[in-house]
Amino acid sequence: MTARVVTPFTAVRDAALRLSGGPADYDALLAMAEGRDLILLGEASHGTREFYRMRAEITRRLIAEAGFEAVAVEADWPDAYRLNRHVRGGDAAGTLAAFDSFERFPRWMWRNREVYDFIVWLRDRNAALAAGQRTGFYGLDLYSLYRSADAVIAYLEERDPAQTAEARRRYACLDHVRDPQRYGYEAAFHLRPDCREAVTRQLAELRRRPDSSLSEPARPEAADEAFCAERNAAVVHNAEQYYRAMFGTTVNTWNLRDAHMAETLFALREYLRKRGGRGRIVVWAHNSHLGDARATGMGRAGEWNLGQLVRERAGSDAALLVGFTTYTGFVSAAHDWDGEVERMRVRPALEGSVEHLFERTRLDRFFLPLTGEAGEHLREARLERAIGVIYRPRTERASHYFDTCLTAQFDAVFHLDETEAVEPLYEAPRWSGRDERDAPETYPFGL
Repeated sequence: MTARVVTPFTAVRDAALRLSGGPADYDALLAMAEGRDLILLGEASHGTREFYRMRAEITRRLIAEAGFEAVAVEADWPDAYRLNRHVRGGDAAGTLAAFDSFERFPRWMWRNREVYDFIVWLRDRNAALAAGQRTGFYGLDLYSLYRSADAVIAYLEERDPAQTAEARRRYACLDHVRDPQRYGYEAAFHLRPDCREAVTRQLAELRRRPDSSLSEPARPEAADEAFCAERNAAVVHNAEQYYRAMFGTTVNTWNLRDAHMAETLFALREYLRKRGGRGRIVVWAHNSHLGDARATGMGRAGEWNLGQLVRERAGSDAALLVGFTTYTGFVSAAHDWDGEVERMRVRPALEGSVEHLFERTRLDRFFLPLTGEAGEHLREARLERAIGVIYRPRTERASHYFDTCLTAQFDAVFHLDETEAVEPLYEAPRWSGRDERDAPETYPFGL
């Protein structure tokens, strides 16, 4: 009898668990998550409805069944913190109003229907729990230089007029114009004094305050606000460096950004533990941030990311890295930075990519643990697609693909052959449920 030859195609087909659309779709993932405190759930684009919906469904189960205490997302700290206040019962405004802080491009990334539904669920669940048992919602990113500086000053204004005046003096060097990139340019080229020393002193001073979050674990509300102020001061410190480095030649700004995300994640983990919890957190961010960079061309180019830093610091036994891929469909994205969001068709994945291999299995939608023969056969380098907030189909190979060893990048992946665009939770003039460019030849008669 001829021995069966195992190929990447057959190995994936044998190991993949087809998705039915029911709650049991995530049983295997929850089994893998058992005993781990950090579950990182990715996305292949910032505008795919199914990625947001599936992450929300998985997170509901992790919170309800496994006691996860926080959700940390690829969003600015002050924006997400307003949602945190809302879901924890500290913001009386309606849920829609709680999303108003997400004003900067790309608004649809968090102001969308799937996130809204999750926030409603989380607020309703928290309402039945004591304050110390409620699950929070936090941002990991560092773009909010000025909003975070304003938040630090607002925090001090309620508690210490003298320190408020000192904080205003320190942060004044940022305020020539409230444009972070212009500040970075002028500081990098010595057209103005930079604020390194001032923002560092302010962060240190805030951490020394007697109402620091580290000194009041018995007062949940006060400790939360103190922790929030500390994190905002850390954002100012790290964002100042980030924007200045944008115009330098020696520092990789990607590394600065993901190092900040890791710093924030582990600060949140430590804070939850000081409050008596286990520090169990679900993270939502792009695959390019959550998959281990050492397995990709990014890592070989000297870049690291959050997934790599989490594995290095927490250990692989404490973290679970989960990727999401799609073959084709639609995505919400813009053609250029600061452009209007559109519903755009996603081209079928390139031959030689992991997405193309997955589509060839004809399994449609599945969960794949990257273990056993499937894991071994996906150790060879393949292309992987990454669509951020910008999508440029005409230059897709150069703009949206990188090479990866999938097994080293993630612990498991979800794949969906065809996906739909996430719906913005606000009026978007160029977003439409119908893409007229892809209408049938008989349109508009529908024959």
